[in-house]
Amino acid sequence: MVHAVHDHGGLVNKFEGDAALCVFGAPDPQADHAARALACARDLQGRLAALDCGLDAAIGVACGTVVAGYVGAETRFEYTVVGDPVNEAARLTELAKQHDERVLASGEAVDSAGGAEAARWWRDGEVVLRGRACPTRIAIPAVTPRGVPTAARAGRA
Repeated sequence: MVHAVHDHGGLVNKFEGDAALCVFGAPDPQADHAARALACARDLQGRLAALDCGLDAAIGVACGTVVAGYVGAETRFEYTVVGDPVNEAARLTELAKQHDERVLASGEAVDSAGGAEAARWWRDGEVVLRGRACPTRIAIPAVTPRGVPTAARAGRA
């Protein structure tokens, strides 16, 4: 996972239990941070499928403005990001566990990526994520890691 994130210009910010927080666009700004994050999610999905070892991981991608910087005290000081997109990505990861594709992105992330990367994602409706009142548009990769169209692309509305 660390290699995939670095290959796409991201930062593995922290590991927490069996989860990782990966950041694109901070601390170094990237005009194409959303496209990088989405491409990385698809790449991770493919790398995990290629392992063929029964590892079942879920990936959530969100995009938006966060507070990024060093937080803590003299004895415990670390770089991190906080804000609604971080929480949204965590909720999308939870929800991805219930989807065959195991990867979900917010519609905002796909819209922000635009172009060729956005074309690799299929909009799959809306859902109200835990702890939120308003629905979030969600998207899934348009093809599986083996190049097969996803269920949405193959005919699901």
